[in-house]
Amino acid sequence: MTVKKQALPAGMHASHIRKDSSQIMINILTYIFVTVFCIICILPFWMIISSSFATEESIRRAGFTLWPVDFSTYSYELLFRSPDQMIGAYVVTIILTLVGTLIGLFLIAMTGYALQRRDFPYRNKIMFYIYFTSLFSAGLVPFYLLIVQYLNLRDSYFAILLPLLMSSWLIVLMKNFVKAIPHEITESGKIDGAGDFRIFVSLILPNLKPALATIGLFLALSYWNEWYYSSLFLTTKVVYRPLQYHLYNVINKVASLKNSVAGSNVVITDLPGETLKMATAVVATGPIILLYPFVQKYFVAGLTVGAVKG
Repeated sequence: MTVKKQALPAGMHASHIRKDSSQIMINILTYIFVTVFCIICILPFWMIISSSFATEESIRRAGFTLWPVDFSTYSYELLFRSPDQMIGAYVVTIILTLVGTLIGLFLIAMTGYALQRRDFPYRNKIMFYIYFTSLFSAGLVPFYLLIVQYLNLRDSYFAILLPLLMSSWLIVLMKNFVKAIPHEITESGKIDGAGDFRIFVSLILPNLKPALATIGLFLALSYWNEWYYSSLFLTTKVVYRPLQYHLYNVINKVASLKNSVAGSNVVITDLPGETLKMATAVVATGPIILLYPFVQKYFVAGLTVGAVKG
């Protein structure tokens, strides 16, 4: 009795089968690597969340763990003990982030477009001065005098809004993005009788979505994480302070309280320290992380264009 070998389908060879099996193995290894990499990236965030719900004693006893040994919400209760202050800090930060990002994007886009125009005679000189400020600065004292004495912006939110509107690095980045837009688009707008501002709004801005998403995310992060200018220019006269500065003050007050009673007989083992820092990290970074998925597509595309055209 003889067994007939099953013929392969037409057009399929043994080499094709080997290629398919090797491709499957490569895909499996790729998925495994990406999964492990994602777990490694997620673990620190998960550990921060887990530690924020632990007690200070359990952190001292067992260290940071992936699951709280002794579950507690005391750190969050301490943060939200004055809910009006926390809500006010959130409102101030959200308004500063939205207004600053929108205005900053518009100004940076106009500046990058103007510096890329071939018919702008002074673009190289102005670009030199902009780039020069990224290498050298006058320092903190002249900047403080400018904001406080000349602009009279102490205890004003404009002292935080204005300095972060534009930066030399973001202008250079936007200028590189605009290189991807053909100059013929501007010329076609001029032929149709459109002015410079109409050309910018109607023809240039719609082609800058990846750039606007990328630079907008940088601006939003800078406003959301801002605390240094708040510590310089906002005093106790301001009722609501930005979120990061408010959380910074809460941590400092708790640390000062622990240090003040360190040599006394007062028991402060329940007063949070490390857990409070973890809770502030969750409160501060949680909302801004939710923004990233909405701009991820444009953000990745924008970085690719900026890298190629830069």
